Amino acid sequence: RTFQHQDHVTFAKLSPDGQQLVTACADMTAKLWNVATGKCLHSLKGHWGTVDHAAFSLDGQQVLTTSDDGTAGIWDVASGQRLHTLKGHQGIVYRAAFSLDRTQVVTASE
Repeated sequence: RTFQHQDHVTFAKLSPDGQQLVTACADMTAKLWNVATGKCLHSLKGHWGTVDHAAFSLDGQQVLTTSDDGTAGIWDVASGQRLHTLKGHQGIVYRAAFSLDRTQVVTASE
């Protein structure tokens, strides 16, 4: 299957159950896809720079994104809604991960 964005994809990750894919892109979005059909389920908009990384929570209910805009975002997979914006970095946020119980997030930047 082909999963298309308006610019180059910077990262892609399968959900824990393998049924969804999240892609991060230079077009300032991340997208959630149905792997079986190739259909875009949600376009995660709200970053003001390239989205560099995306990760699912272990239960697959949330996605974490990082961006050149210095923020990370936590998104609800079912609705595509942004739940939280994590601020405080002075530069690009390159990577992030959820704790196993989804109660904490770790981010890495310049």
